[in-house]
Amino acid sequence: MLNEKLKNYSLILASGSPRRIAILKDMGFDFTIEKLNVDEAFPENLKGSEIALYISKKKSEAFPKDKILENTIVITADTIVWQDNKILGKPKNRNEAIEMLKLLSGDDHEVFTGVTLRSKNKLHSFFNRSKVSFRPLQQYEIEYYIDNFKPFDKAGSYGVQEWIGYVAIEHIEGSFFNVMGLPTRMLYSELENFLSE
Repeated sequence: MLNEKLKNYSLILASGSPRRIAILKDMGFDFTIEKLNVDEAFPENLKGSEIALYISKKKSEAFPKDKILENTIVITADTIVWQDNKILGKPKNRNEAIEMLKLLSGDDHEVFTGVTLRSKNKLHSFFNRSKVSFRPLQQYEIEYYIDNFKPFDKAGSYGVQEWIGYVAIEHIEGSFFNVMGLPTRMLYSELENFLSE
C-alpha cells in the first residue's frame, strides 16, 4: 500500500494552501509543509492545462535543491479556472471577485490542476481537468458569498467546499477534489508510479 511505502520517504507539500493540506491529511499521508513564494506569471501563449502545468513546475523548480535529500519527494500544484478561453485567477479585491462570479453564473467552466512530483533525481508533472456547471446566481447571493467567505486566495473566486459549492453548483464532471485543489485519485496513482520507476 502506498501509505506504507511512503513511510520510507520524507514527503513535502510545498504549498500553504489550507485545502491542499487538508486533502493530504485526509489521504492519510505524513508530510511536512514548506510554503513557497513564487511569481505565478506564465507565457501568454499558454492555455488551460498548459498554464496549470507550467506554474506547478515553476513552483517545483523554485524549491531549494539542497533541501531535497535522497528520500525526499516534493509536491507542488497549481489550480486554475478556465472559461471561454480565458483564465480566471485569484481576485485582487471584492469588485473583481463579484465580476468573476457573474461570469461563472449560469455557465460552465473548466478547472485544471497541475501537479509536479520532484525527487533528487527526477521530476514528473501531470494535470487533471474537471468541468463545473453553476446555476444562475443572484447578485445578493454573490455578495453574500464574497462578504462572508472572502475567497480572495481562490482561483475563480470560489471554493467548491464552501457555501457556494453546496447551493450553486449543478454538477461536476470529473474530480471534486481537483476543483478543491488536488486531484486525489490521480495523485495517489502518480505517486505509486513515481516510487516504482
